[in-house]
Amino acid sequence: MPQLRLALNQIDSRVGDLAGNTETIVRWTRHSAEQGAHLAAFPEMALTGYPVEDLALRPSFVEASRAALRALAARLADEGLGDLPVVVGYLDRSEAAQPKYGQPAGAPQNAAAVLHRGELALTFAKHHLPNYGVFDEFRYFVPGDTMPVVRVRGVDVALAICEDLWQEGGRVPAARSARAGLLLSINASPYERNKDDTRLDLVRKRAQEAGCTTAYLAMIGGQDELVFDGDSIVVDAGGDVVARAPQFSEGCVLLDLDLPAADPNAPEGVVDDGLRIERVVLSADPLPAYAPQHTGGYAERLDDAEEVYSALVVGLRAYVRKNGFSSVLIGLSGGIDSALVAAIACDAIGPENVHGVSMPSKYSSEHSRDDAAELARRTGLNFRTVPIAPMVDAYMAATELTGLAEENLQSRLRGTLLMAISNQEGHIVLAPGNKSELAVGYSTLYGDSVGAYGPIKDVYKTWIWRLAEWRNEAARDRGTPPPIPENSITKPPSAELRPGQVDTDSLPDYPVLDAILELYVDRDQGADAIVAAGFDPELVTRTLRMVDTAEYKRRQYPPGTKISAKGFGKDRRLPITNGWRETA
Repeated sequence: MPQLRLALNQIDSRVGDLAGNTETIVRWTRHSAEQGAHLAAFPEMALTGYPVEDLALRPSFVEASRAALRALAARLADEGLGDLPVVVGYLDRSEAAQPKYGQPAGAPQNAAAVLHRGELALTFAKHHLPNYGVFDEFRYFVPGDTMPVVRVRGVDVALAICEDLWQEGGRVPAARSARAGLLLSINASPYERNKDDTRLDLVRKRAQEAGCTTAYLAMIGGQDELVFDGDSIVVDAGGDVVARAPQFSEGCVLLDLDLPAADPNAPEGVVDDGLRIERVVLSADPLPAYAPQHTGGYAERLDDAEEVYSALVVGLRAYVRKNGFSSVLIGLSGGIDSALVAAIACDAIGPENVHGVSMPSKYSSEHSRDDAAELARRTGLNFRTVPIAPMVDAYMAATELTGLAEENLQSRLRGTLLMAISNQEGHIVLAPGNKSELAVGYSTLYGDSVGAYGPIKDVYKTWIWRLAEWRNEAARDRGTPPPIPENSITKPPSAELRPGQVDTDSLPDYPVLDAILELYVDRDQGADAIVAAGFDPELVTRTLRMVDTAEYKRRQYPPGTKISAKGFGKDRRLPITNGWRETA
């Protein structure tokens, strides 16, 4: 059997940074060549970053991507790397598309190219376009209609892009019809909890359908609310795992594969789903036999809590660094939410770049002030205290506020103070709201909702405790101080905006609330179905009304890392003005 050394480069890209992404691709191509690779690959739209969203509709950006791709091919050849075929994703446009109703103007395409000896040896576009969840690819792209096959060292390699594997039909059965020896799919599949198991099952199934070894190369890093966890996978034709890359880690998976020789009688023309085989021969003859040196390895999976925590760290780090910031500012109340956000921030960008402010009012308990100070001591973040009681008194002397208005005033003064420090010192403010609070509107507009980023906005309260406990346990295992004070974890959660206040004055117990929210928000279940699952009808009706009437607040909340199948944002798009109400 012919042999092929495959280099799967699991890299991070920044949207729009064509120059920076080019440097990353060149660097890892050089590494692949130095390791003796025969074929190197990079993720979906690695050259432009992903997702480019409405940049795809801007002709100037499309042309810049195309020019950058040609320049990349030439540079690789100039630097002595041209003999190594490189598969790289980029933004293209269809040369032949005719304008028609419902098609993006200019016919942009989510595309990939095989670069070889300074030329674009082969280009192709994604065939299946996702249009669910965070994806709007029907809005942006027109589909490809070819089955690209490149012959490398005597092996026919079929090529695909992300959704081409996630959907039935198309390039997977076409790869079998083309008698490919390897199916290589480049991907930018966003992270969500438990997706690693789904991804593995998918790749196994597609390998068996394609009848050949299948390599699934994934992106890592963060882009706005999305996180990419890597987890590149290679399985053989029978579905057995050959190699699996680490999660949330940049690197190159190198593996020597024994693959079937290209069939001299392989079909040409149109095959499955009307796809036309486009076959390019780069090197027809197999290599002389050599001793395999690289197996790709198998990285053990992270457990659920570590995986989610890692995603939150990666998402925040990417947002801060890719947007040109260096430091963050957090209001530290002594509670669990701000404590977890602070721990994530310290892990993401270093405690020396994290600034915490305690802003006690006359209702703030002594233990909350102490817990905030203790958190700062344990983590090493920068800490200061600015009491807001005099500010509250000044407002109250100027106008008569009572009840909820007085409570919200305290929160808004804290928000104003944080934004003032942000403006003065250049830190970006992190909002500490969790998914449970955002769901039911348990937050103050222009108060605790202010900020540039919400690291835990897609994390339910019950998971907040779980992550805090995991982070502390991980610290103990490493022999370092647990960052989050135990009192912040164990005490009843409270906004401390009035005497003796606790969250359960306004909300159900969080385990019950989160269970209802998961059914309603994440799974789109109606009131009757939730009641049928065993929840009290009156509680269900009240909870769902809180969710529905808080939509205007969520629209004004900052972006934050998505870790669930349906986060607040592009995943869940509901009208603010909405007369429909679920009743149990």
